[in-house]
Amino acid sequence: MTDWNQVARLLLTSRTIDRIEEDELAPQGKVTYQFSSKGHELAQILLGLALDHAHDGAGVYYRSRPFMLASGLTPREAFAADMALTGSPSEGRDVGVVYSLHARGHATILPSSGDVGAQYTPAAGWAQAAVYYARVLKDQHWNGAVAAALGGDGSVATNGFWAALTIAATLQLPMIFLIEDNGYGISVPGHFQTPGGDISANLASFKNLRILTGSGAHPLEADALITEAVAHARAGHGPVLLHLHVPRLQGHTFGEDQTAYKTADQISAEQQDDPLRRLWEFLKDEIDWDGLKADVDATVRADLTAALQQPEPDPQGAETHLFEPVPHSSPETPLVPTSSHENLRESTGNSTELMGSLDGPRLNLGETIRRVMESELEANPRLLVFGEDIGPRGGVHRVTLGLQAKFGDMRVFDTSLSEEGIMGRALGLALAGLRPLPEIQFRKYADPAYEQMHDTGWVRWRTAGKFVAPVVVRIPVGYSRRTGDPWHSVSDEAVYAHMQGWRIAIPSNAADAAGLLRAALRGEDPVIFMEHRALYDTPSSRRPWPGDDYLLPFGVAARVREGEALTVVTWGEMVYRCLEAAKNFGNAIEILDLRTISPWDTTAVLESVRKTGKLLIAHEDTRTGGFAAEIAATIAEEAFMDLDAPIARIATKDVPIPYNIASMNAVIPGVGEISVRMEELLGW
Repeated sequence: MTDWNQVARLLLTSRTIDRIEEDELAPQGKVTYQFSSKGHELAQILLGLALDHAHDGAGVYYRSRPFMLASGLTPREAFAADMALTGSPSEGRDVGVVYSLHARGHATILPSSGDVGAQYTPAAGWAQAAVYYARVLKDQHWNGAVAAALGGDGSVATNGFWAALTIAATLQLPMIFLIEDNGYGISVPGHFQTPGGDISANLASFKNLRILTGSGAHPLEADALITEAVAHARAGHGPVLLHLHVPRLQGHTFGEDQTAYKTADQISAEQQDDPLRRLWEFLKDEIDWDGLKADVDATVRADLTAALQQPEPDPQGAETHLFEPVPHSSPETPLVPTSSHENLRESTGNSTELMGSLDGPRLNLGETIRRVMESELEANPRLLVFGEDIGPRGGVHRVTLGLQAKFGDMRVFDTSLSEEGIMGRALGLALAGLRPLPEIQFRKYADPAYEQMHDTGWVRWRTAGKFVAPVVVRIPVGYSRRTGDPWHSVSDEAVYAHMQGWRIAIPSNAADAAGLLRAALRGEDPVIFMEHRALYDTPSSRRPWPGDDYLLPFGVAARVREGEALTVVTWGEMVYRCLEAAKNFGNAIEILDLRTISPWDTTAVLESVRKTGKLLIAHEDTRTGGFAAEIAATIAEEAFMDLDAPIARIATKDVPIPYNIASMNAVIPGVGEISVRMEELLGW
């Protein structure tokens, strides 16, 4: 039964906040970004009130403040958010209309994004999490939970919308797509976003999708459609496209003149369809409208006064909440601090390898990663492994072979061919408390997921630590011993090193991979786990299985070769090229395998450089903008007086990886080329 008095109060509250911001706070410069919700309020409020299950979730966007108010956000918090003050969802870190909120009797608001369309796939992930909790973990508290994603009609042209629609319809997830169709994407008419301008008509033949369309400004019609949509999703009948037409009564943002792209007749017609006017006509004989308006105005004004008293965020605290304060594996099993020299033993030649359990056969990198996933799947029922072709086929690299057969297709499952969908879904699953372990088949294929990966890395920071997103994504990288090519052989780790909030591992051997992957899966930060394709099944990377409890901290380099006259810093497959190149130089060359580049072991590198006085950095990524430049800059800043020679770097030439093998070998640094650079530096 709809509480229309509450609906009216919330709509008036939203309208009053908009009016105060437009008339007072924005002109005074206290609000920088002002996005009016006028015209969109009624549908949002009705849906927000209807999402009253303890585990409902919602992905929102920049015009969703009425929905937020219905979900429990206070006017004080809304004002504080828009004025970048503390006491707001982001504590002044994010744009005021980019929200997040733990459940307050209504839906959990997933940390929203400033990117249009980015709200859809995380919401699909939440919907899948609800099904997983109910069906697999048998948690009855999740029965009937749904996810909703709110967006304007312009957002239906985005990758996120179509990826989420495919996920939700294919899996028949309990998800509601509320499309608030005001006919414009800023100033661009709807027919530029959707052929014919009607997304409902275009999706009429879409399987497993219930389509409801009508007015979001007429109280009874909107209420009936929203009630039907929520009931359909809660009953487990699959997703709903709830396509409601609403007027946008103000410009896209404060101060925008709509007359540049709307006629006077259009603007007049929209004013006539104002949901506040429609609601007043509907309720004028049922409630004391003037009394309600006066009460709302007094309440909002009091909240504004309280918000204005909120302190500014501490500028010195802007760097906090990017990572887990003290990385750990689990509350019961903390990571054991390890120096660069601990857990090492001499191996053949001058190299060293990690000690774990030395019993049993030496395993290759791919098999070791599979065994870690298997043991963690057994230990943690909330862990999910997914990606393209990772089910019966075992992945294109066969690293997940057999896992689906053992753990079932709810825990190890194939996905649609959409990296946006894979990573956005992973974010939603993580926000719901699960442990997603997605695979992206090749580094280049991750490019469509760039937006979602950025958003995931920022979750802890932009919510001031209120939400975390422990997503661990496995990405095969680098050249193959059989062939190269521009699309499958990209390394490109420097791009991710520039992406705040992600930890990045690039193991060179099976034991390191086991320790780092397990630490990632037991930590609270998002991790990019890069697996070099040329190391999956090669003798050099094989190690004894180190055991089911072996953990390796991030940010700890391994000294894989002792030396006195030249420090070589490297990682991944390049470690073995450097080891081979150093064979002819006796004990002159010291080689450090970074193992992780976010964070990277500055202490170990500085100690080594101060000992040898010389530095060569070698990596497979291209030279310009490669991570070697970051290391070189740090050493130049902190150890310049200890250097006896210029810092040198050797990297892949600034071209894509060629398909032709000889050409590939010409652009990737070879053993001979590395050896020459070592000799040059030693002779300096």
